[in-house]
Amino acid sequence: MIQRIQSVYLLLASLIGAFLGFYNPHLWRARLVNNNYRYFSGQSDYKYFVLTMIIILLAFVSIFLFKKRRLQLRLTILNLFLSIGLIVLQYFLIQQTETSLIVAEMLDTATYLPAAFIPIPMVVLLFLAARGIRKDEKLIRSLDRLR
Repeated sequence: MIQRIQSVYLLLASLIGAFLGFYNPHLWRARLVNNNYRYFSGQSDYKYFVLTMIIILLAFVSIFLFKKRRLQLRLTILNLFLSIGLIVLQYFLIQQTETSLIVAEMLDTATYLPAAFIPIPMVVLLFLAARGIRKDEKLIRSLDRLR
């Protein structure tokens, strides 16, 4: 049953997370007063990197729990909340960096880069996977009632 659509969603979510965790794309860029640039990336902060690795591992492990649908659903929902937490953590870490640069009067301009929006498709894919797992669970329960 690895060919279920939710397995594809979980695999895509783990691949997106792996891109975010290992490829090290820059999420935020600040131009300083002296025309230098300061970046925030996925590996700039230990908490951010560890949370990204946990999300990747949970999504990948959940793929192979297709025989234990309830556990797979619980892990996927946990992973969904962790991904939302990753977005919130990313926002607060970037705001903290930006505030420290403003206080030091070094910040000229700052902008989010396209890689900052990578966790959003992870949330969508994990939601779709949880919905598919729940749908399978309902189907199995209805078939058990017929027996």
